[in-house]
Amino acid sequence: MLEKIQQILPQIAKNAESAEQLRRVPDENIKLLKEIGLHRAFQPKVYGGLEMSLPDFANCIVTLAGACAGTAWAFSLLCTHSHQIAMFSKQLQDEIWLKDPDATASSSIAPFGKVEEVEGGIILNGDYGWSSGCDHAEYAIVGFNRFDADGNKIYSFGVIPRSDYEIVDNWYAQAIKSSGSKMLKLVNVFIPEYRISKAKDMMEGKSAGFGLYPDSKIFYTPYRPYFASGFSAVSLGIAERMIEAFKEKQRNRVRAYTGANVGLATPALMRIAESTHQVAAARALLEKTWEDHRIHGLNHQYPNKETLAFWRTNQAYAVKMCIEAVDRLIAAAGATSFMDNSELQRLFRDAHMTGAHAYTDYDVCAQILGRELMGMEPDPTMV
Repeated sequence: MLEKIQQILPQIAKNAESAEQLRRVPDENIKLLKEIGLHRAFQPKVYGGLEMSLPDFANCIVTLAGACAGTAWAFSLLCTHSHQIAMFSKQLQDEIWLKDPDATASSSIAPFGKVEEVEGGIILNGDYGWSSGCDHAEYAIVGFNRFDADGNKIYSFGVIPRSDYEIVDNWYAQAIKSSGSKMLKLVNVFIPEYRISKAKDMMEGKSAGFGLYPDSKIFYTPYRPYFASGFSAVSLGIAERMIEAFKEKQRNRVRAYTGANVGLATPALMRIAESTHQVAAARALLEKTWEDHRIHGLNHQYPNKETLAFWRTNQAYAVKMCIEAVDRLIAAAGATSFMDNSELQRLFRDAHMTGAHAYTDYDVCAQILGRELMGMEPDPTMV
């Protein structure tokens, strides 16, 4: 698959600037990626899916992000949501993939909506933001809170077809512009029980879809590490591309007033060296984490609390390193790097957006890991 990605990469890179203006992934990019079958990465084989390993998938997203971070961000989520859908009921999976084997879902999983319990399911109303890639999805996964008899929250997910919600074009951002992370408006949407699952069940192998694929190497795993794997992969792809773009610019760079060649001066060499080391360290940490995911899935082994805490936080620390490496280079890249047509300023903006997601917020992640390392109970305000 990585070789197929590399073949279409020049065209996706060529579309990057127009994709920003469009504020969503261009149709051509979606067509190219679907033609090579990347959208089937985590779809069950019984529906024609690939059941790709997480390391193989993540490296595809890293490569794609170097060409267009917004495309990589949105498409990675369209892919990883199939892993989550495979944990729902067989009835739902048949409903989606027997009708359209190429169907994908976007998501908005923060519990923004208001729930009304009704016979056979719920009625959901609400404005659901940040649904990356929604223009190209046939379904959406939305989050909400239900309550048990004692009033305890039960964080849950529901899957709804495109006909059940309106896409509100409110995605006016300064970075990851082409992700098209727009808002979904839900008005009196009925979600039947077979299209609902508790989030906790999906983390612990207790969901309706558990055990449907006994020979699978990827579905005996918690949903969240797969769901969020693309965020850090995009950040790594941006940082690796930033190193190459910086080197390309520096080779012929001269000072405007003196004509002195500064591209190969000692300060530039030191910056490129340190950023290269830092990005290599980020990649090594992510590759170790991805491989750990793969081995757990292969062995049908769910992670313990400490392992899950490291998985949750490793990716955020890698993103932190990637942003620092990008910042070090842009600071010495000169004023022309901030022109609208400069790739470097786009990489700089997009790098920072990868660290702005709730899942990649290292201030939160450091607290999560610190509490686990010191034997403290998890803070329920941090997810």
